[in-house]
Amino acid sequence: MESVPQRLTILHTNDIHSHFETMSPIAAGIAGLKAAAGEEAVLLVDIGDHMDRAAVETEGTMGQANIDIINLTGYDAVTIGNNEGLTFSPETLAAIFSGLQCPVVCCNFLDAATGQPPQWMRQHAIVEKNGIRIGITGATAAFTSFYSLLGWEVMEPEEALREQCRLLAQQADIVIILSHLGLPADKLLAERLDGVHAILGGHTHHLLEQPLLINGTAVCGAGKFGRYLGRLQFERPEAGRPFRLVSGGCVELDQQLTESVIAPAAALHLQQGREALEETVAITGHELQLDLLGESPFGNLLAQAVRRFTGTRLSLVNTGQLLGPLPEGNITAGMLHSLCPSPINPCIVKLKGRDIRTALVQSLTEAFCLKPIFGYGFRGKVLGSLAADGLKILYDPAVMPYDNSIAVFVEGEPLEDETEYEVGTLDMFTFRSGYESIANGRNPVYLVPHFLRDLLRMELQRPGSLEESAGIRWLDRGAL
Repeated sequence: MESVPQRLTILHTNDIHSHFETMSPIAAGIAGLKAAAGEEAVLLVDIGDHMDRAAVETEGTMGQANIDIINLTGYDAVTIGNNEGLTFSPETLAAIFSGLQCPVVCCNFLDAATGQPPQWMRQHAIVEKNGIRIGITGATAAFTSFYSLLGWEVMEPEEALREQCRLLAQQADIVIILSHLGLPADKLLAERLDGVHAILGGHTHHLLEQPLLINGTAVCGAGKFGRYLGRLQFERPEAGRPFRLVSGGCVELDQQLTESVIAPAAALHLQQGREALEETVAITGHELQLDLLGESPFGNLLAQAVRRFTGTRLSLVNTGQLLGPLPEGNITAGMLHSLCPSPINPCIVKLKGRDIRTALVQSLTEAFCLKPIFGYGFRGKVLGSLAADGLKILYDPAVMPYDNSIAVFVEGEPLEDETEYEVGTLDMFTFRSGYESIANGRNPVYLVPHFLRDLLRMELQRPGSLEESAGIRWLDRGAL
């Protein structure tokens, strides 16, 4: 009798970033592909950054909404991205992942105190589908300086993955890597690691309509935000023979599709998230205006919040972190979340006066203020002007752009180009995003896990803060 080939379909998602509106179409698409596979084996995995605290559902439930959706959708394994690992405390991660009904697989993420993975994580897993043993390991991007502040040790991934793949090759029929490392890293891993059937990727939001075949490994990526579903099909003609890739690619999901489980769950979590964020944090007596092209009270309030929290002589922040003015009256946690959604942390750098001056001069131009910014945790639209605290800047709005005709004072003393100042600022600037001269600062100290909205909350509760925000930092020479 002729043997029937064994077939396995692998479905994968990545970088959904709490786009809950796409989760029902995702589930509907998965259900359709599972139905098409009939009795054949199907494996469903996620490659990290499923969570994003810019979403009310995630912020209000501290990630529980995402865990519920993952469970209801029926994932077989997931790994974590930087949005899970860096924006939640270790205690919160332990609480939310304890309710996950599938393994969290990542081999380069360790508890610094024990040198072992946290209890809620495995370095590899073997999932069996219709007698097919699928070996799964994973890795996440090694933002070591940030992770160490949270008590994690995140190793460079290649050697950790090599060891796990070696172990899995002895036990599994198919070996796959869930890689939240980015496409350049995935290509190198495919070249350097043997015996890996597929590297399912994320982090850089790459969409590969067809897998890249490198050293016999299928390198894959399904874009971002749940617009696509990655799909691979393997088969082997008979037992004992190796599996081979039959087809692969990405399926564009119809965002009008829905189903009866995920859609109502997502709606319920939105309601719960909103209710959780109704807490009053302050009551204001007047509106704080916002100007993305110049100085405004709300921008000044953010700069004050960063300077006080960092304890520095001066602070520099971009007003694009704020998505609108702060209204008069009852200010809730939900309002601060909607006005300042980015999971960006304050930091301290030692920055020379000339680099401060360069950034301030750039801030006078629309080219910088209206520059679109993507990534680095930023959830706004454009960079915005620079708001400062601890500085006075005299400028002439009539001069040509980049004419270095500003006079800057720190606590009444002229800013010295060669003097090094301790500056409170934002972590995204240290990655040369936005006002790039700020990245020339030395010895960055990242103050995780505090977000800018947390600092705004504290500043709003400080007596006199709103009055201080009305103080002028940028002075028009012609008006003096």
